[in-house]
Amino acid sequence: MQSTFDAPADRSTLYRYLGAHLVDGGVRFAVWAPNATEVSVVSDGNGWTHGRDCLTGSSSGVWSGVVKGAIPGTRYKYSIKTTHGQIIEKADPYAFYAEMRPGTASVIWSLRDFQWNDSEWIQKRDNTNWLEAPVSAYEVHPGSWKCPSDGRRFHNYRELAHLLTEYILETGYTHVQLMPITEHPFDGSWGYQTTGYFAPTSRFGKPQDFQYFVNYLHQHGIGVLLDWVPGHFPTDGHGLAQFDGTHLFEHADPRQGYHPDWNTLIFNYGRREVTEFLLSSARFWCDVYHLDGLRVDAVASMLYLDYSRESNDWIPNRHGGRENLEAIDFLRDFNTVLHAEFPGIMTVAEESTAWPGVSRPVYSGGLGFTMKWDMGWMNDTLRFMRRDPVHRTWHLNDLTFRGVYAFSENFMLPLSHDEVVHGKKSLLDQMSGDEWQKFANLRLLYGYQFATSGKKLQFMGDEIAQWDEWNHDGEIDWVLRGFDTHEGVRKLVCDLNRMYREYPALHASDTRADGFTWVVGDDTTNCVLAFIRQTVDKSQQILAIANLTPAPRASYRIGVPAAGFYKEILNSDAEWYGGSGQGNIGGVKSEAKEAHGYKNSIEIGLPPLSMSIFLCEPAPAKPTAPPKAAAATPPKLK
Repeated sequence: MQSTFDAPADRSTLYRYLGAHLVDGGVRFAVWAPNATEVSVVSDGNGWTHGRDCLTGSSSGVWSGVVKGAIPGTRYKYSIKTTHGQIIEKADPYAFYAEMRPGTASVIWSLRDFQWNDSEWIQKRDNTNWLEAPVSAYEVHPGSWKCPSDGRRFHNYRELAHLLTEYILETGYTHVQLMPITEHPFDGSWGYQTTGYFAPTSRFGKPQDFQYFVNYLHQHGIGVLLDWVPGHFPTDGHGLAQFDGTHLFEHADPRQGYHPDWNTLIFNYGRREVTEFLLSSARFWCDVYHLDGLRVDAVASMLYLDYSRESNDWIPNRHGGRENLEAIDFLRDFNTVLHAEFPGIMTVAEESTAWPGVSRPVYSGGLGFTMKWDMGWMNDTLRFMRRDPVHRTWHLNDLTFRGVYAFSENFMLPLSHDEVVHGKKSLLDQMSGDEWQKFANLRLLYGYQFATSGKKLQFMGDEIAQWDEWNHDGEIDWVLRGFDTHEGVRKLVCDLNRMYREYPALHASDTRADGFTWVVGDDTTNCVLAFIRQTVDKSQQILAIANLTPAPRASYRIGVPAAGFYKEILNSDAEWYGGSGQGNIGGVKSEAKEAHGYKNSIEIGLPPLSMSIFLCEPAPAKPTAPPKAAAATPPKLK
């Protein structure tokens, strides 16, 4: 059999060379298995018989060849003979498609025939500085967002495209962030134990169906982000583990290669072929599927050799430290490659430690991510909101502490799936107080999330205030929309998204210290916080005030940066949202009374457990009187 593999010049495009590719009269196969003694393709076309369609080895460790007569839709695996004479069957690491679980075979497929119509979106995306643009992501698990009414377990990608687009346009999010749709064998892993790094899961349709999904959302101005998992992979026999009978993709030493938290294997980032595999996967999703960015899962577990390990259960780096130097190099390469090739995409790190410079450029010593999830904000804020309001006055620092580090990174504020699983309860049920207070607290939480600095992310179902934890085998409790209290929360989220997008003061300086100013951060008596969001040139200023207790404040005086009218653009206690309806009748005019270091102030009513947001409409400058004309000097009489 003729070998047709040629090593590519660009090592981040291996998906164009490895795997199964249609050629005249058949399919070219290529797989990296340097320690194998024989490799053949077993498939529906040859009775799954080892040795019938053999591949030819090379000095690079790549086995390749053309199987005549092979056609798209055929299931296949690589049958590998190890140095010990054992025959093992493996799915193709570069497969574009896989059969539905519990089947584990790869499927021959072509990605050539989809016609994209999203050039307008791509051009706009590539010319957008997302740090200065509104970014409000709706995190979605496609298998449990909404179930079909005809008894099927899943919607197709094409059906989801229409359903999700309609809902996103209504609620106002800017992006959909998909939990991993890379192929995975176990539903309960939610996609985080990936076996197909180049294959969208067949649960929801074919590869072209997913291309349609992305294309359709783009045509309606909605970005698509993907959760991507380069930190670990499962031990399933058909996957990457001991791929050619040796520890090929993973470290051999379990102190480096085994992940105790998830019972998974850790990539060997010190091996060039492994990082090229991962870099190619990352590039593939942006190239072939036009994705607008990747959220990288579990970055902290990649950065630290001792992550979640006992003191004697890890191996230091060459300098004796705990940093995974090879993983750091890989993450920098990942960000360098993606930002160079796709200038408008975002890379977002789920990183939960104080590692410096996660979202700073590689050339300045950073990791190069566009943004980083602010896990500290999430933990501190939810801890505060769980407290009985009686005790909150002593814990304002839970909310104000973020000011110490808020602009050290480009942060995204996540209320993700991780906050509503494993017995943590739904966000609504985590809130303190009786039922009315729980809803008020949740509205307050969302108002605070959208008012403070940072990009936004909410998990599906949070917007309708679900009572139950997320269940990946079910769907969102859509029936709750029939209740005014739940629909009121959703209406608030719609208006928060609209407000966030409409006012540059709330998004243009999300990652800049000069876009945020505390006004009240120490009012422990009333348990009130207030801050100003503003554009860098201060041409637009917005005042946000949080009353963190159920006690309304009838006449609360607060300093303001300019004289004028302060228009109330959002009040989370409005009856429309299910609140008590207390407010400020549209706004209030400032007075020349000093407060909080400002010469002007306003006196407002603060509804219970509420976020009130005011737009500053400065008073017009007083007209300057024109200079008086000089009186004409009468001529002297002779």
